[in-house]
Amino acid sequence: MLWKEQYKIGIDQVDQQHKELFNRLNSFLTIVRNDEPIENKIEEIEKTLDFMGEYVVVHFDSEEKVQQEYNYPDYEEHKEVHERFKAEILKFKEEFEADKCNEDLIMEFSGKLLTWLINHVADEDQRIADYVQN
Repeated sequence: MLWKEQYKIGIDQVDQQHKELFNRLNSFLTIVRNDEPIENKIEEIEKTLDFMGEYVVVHFDSEEKVQQEYNYPDYEEHKEVHERFKAEILKFKEEFEADKCNEDLIMEFSGKLLTWLINHVADEDQRIADYVQN
């Protein structure tokens, strides 16, 4: 399980969305890293990509609304981080569509996704929590 209680930022909606992202990522990593041939994984990978592509937009919107409500001082910077991540997902989707059997690409992306999500939630989003709670 990738989710840890210490990742909570104390805003229920955002915490629930983070949990869902971690759950999906956990499933994705399990699929990507199993020993089945890549052909058997493509459908699940596509489902996860579609979900991530849509859900991060919903989640980022929620997170940005919270930041605006509290006049979070680093809002613009945080929004830019979100925009870059959305662009990364789109770029990977395009690369994946062009070559669905490229396991190296898929492994690299799954690692990036994991690193990004943990760093973002454990670091960047915690700053929002600290600001809101003070």
